Amino acid sequence: MNESTRTRFSRRPRLVVGLAVTVVMLLGACASTRPVPPTESLNAARQAIANAEQSDARQFASAELNEARERLSQAERAVTVENMIMAEHLAQQSRVSAELASARTESAKAEEINREMSRSAEALRDEMRRTGDQQ
Repeated sequence: MNESTRTRFSRRPRLVVGLAVTVVMLLGACASTRPVPPTESLNAARQAIANAEQSDARQFASAELNEARERLSQAERAVTVENMIMAEHLAQQSRVSAELASARTESAKAEEINREMSRSAEALRDEMRRTGDQQ
């Protein structure tokens, strides 16, 4: 064997060992990473619940608000057991339920305002009739 052939063969085992070490390190790094919690979705759900509570959803849409809280609680439990796909799904459901609670609250408030305006308009008509009858 000449010198260049011997050098090539002696480099191959080092190259193979180097590649093997690199692959093992990469696989180890992938295996040790933990799933990332759906922080953005959880925060969005928390904010939607807070908004619903501020709009008096406890009074007008308590069922939807309670459902939002329960889904958020389930999402947080899913994070603790590292089921991030389920946590994401539950956090989104929580946000939607809280937004529904807010929408139902606003609708109920608008209906109440409409009823009050109708009563006021009717009272005004009655007053106009009475004053018209007196003349």
